[in-house]
Amino acid sequence: MHSPHPWLIALTLSTLFALPASGQERAESPPVDSPTGKVSGGKMSTHPAWFKESFLDITEDVDEAAASDKHVILFLEMNGCPYCYKMLEENFKDAAYSDFIQEKFDVIALNVYGDREVAFDAETALTEKALAKQLGVSYTPTLIFLNQAKDPVARINGYRNPQDFKAVLDYVAAKAYETQTLAAFLETRKTQPSYSFRDHPQFQDIDDLSSVTDKPLAILFEDAACVACDDLHDGHLGDPSVNAALEKFVVVRLDDQSDKPITAPDGTKTTPKQLAETLGISYEPTLVLYDKGEQILRIESMLYRYHFLGLLEYVGERHYEEYPNDPFDYINAKTAKLTSQGKDVSISDE
Repeated sequence: MHSPHPWLIALTLSTLFALPASGQERAESPPVDSPTGKVSGGKMSTHPAWFKESFLDITEDVDEAAASDKHVILFLEMNGCPYCYKMLEENFKDAAYSDFIQEKFDVIALNVYGDREVAFDAETALTEKALAKQLGVSYTPTLIFLNQAKDPVARINGYRNPQDFKAVLDYVAAKAYETQTLAAFLETRKTQPSYSFRDHPQFQDIDDLSSVTDKPLAILFEDAACVACDDLHDGHLGDPSVNAALEKFVVVRLDDQSDKPITAPDGTKTTPKQLAETLGISYEPTLVLYDKGEQILRIESMLYRYHFLGLLEYVGERHYEEYPNDPFDYINAKTAKLTSQGKDVSISDE
């Protein structure tokens, strides 16, 4: 890898508009049918009528929102994205808090492959796809929340279930970002334990994570209030193809509320709780993938099996060495190979 952490999905908000070229993250290219195999599972989204019809002058949009004490949400999507469809249907159209979103936010949809010009400020005008690249968009949807000074104050990479999404909305609407991080805010919102930690045959009990040098390292962050952890275990972690991919890793599960002494992959003395805070973990379950002591990527949203497996292969089989710029370069190459062999590919489990 040409940069030490090229595929950090959670980016420092202050650097959203100053990413080096080697650290760019891109959304997956729209799948294309081959003459033999077909790619299925894409879903076309329609926006709620109350999404803002913007002239894509973001300064003007933020000023208009501020006049009503609202924040702006940039909803970055792509055509055929099944996660965008699910997010729109469950969290915007059918959510019990739809009225709350309309009262507190102006939502502007942007296409990560679009050619419309976006004026972010007086000095910055670029196309939607150039903006997506500048923002380091890897997964769609990506939601970026702007305060009334046009500063990014929160970010969601990928699908969130309605309960977790509402917590982020509350964080921004209450302007809690002025006094605490999103992770700290979410910690105060956690309810009584709803998840009993589940074992897995590939979990290893290792306190010195820097000792893992011969294989890639997968760290799974969970906690007792995790809403989606059972789904992960019942779904991906129970699938033979996923377990085969995980055999190429040393897999360690951490309770990100634990104060047990451990050593981080970089040799730092820490605890699971401190490591999660250092990494900016604000969603459970999050799977962070390392190799040779460096973080390669993290999975911090719901993914369907094909993409989840592809990201594991990208690190576990070290395809990042051949495709250093984007994990979806590997996934797209894999898709092309399968369809050229007459095999159908489904990118959605629904």
